[in-house]
Amino acid sequence: MGYSLSNSLSIEGGIKALKKALKHRDRTIPLIHHSDRGIQYCCKEYVQLLQKEKIDISMTEKDHCYENACAERVNGILKAEFLLDRTFNDEQLAERAVRSAIETYNQERLHWSLELKTPDSIFFNQVA
Repeated sequence: MGYSLSNSLSIEGGIKALKKALKHRDRTIPLIHHSDRGIQYCCKEYVQLLQKEKIDISMTEKDHCYENACAERVNGILKAEFLLDRTFNDEQLAERAVRSAIETYNQERLHWSLELKTPDSIFFNQVA
């Protein structure tokens, strides 16, 4: 998983997050990158990086956020359960809160959809 904090929807933040996610990629497993049509996902540099990595690109139709329900669900959980919907006055505090939430979500929080396993336990068992 990759993430990057920014106070804007900058292209650089999206590319930084994608590169972070690609560090742990198993190249033998084909990937599909699904996103909305935000400028950071449609820009030339981002698309070229996906193409270079041979990742299939999938995007929602215009104004159809329900097509990205899984990502919207994760964002909702991070905001509601981990209180990430608040305003942070300190960038370092925001970074720590996001990192902690993502680590807890992936490494500790049991998911019913994964038969009460964590995302990391599923991912790393498949990759190993």
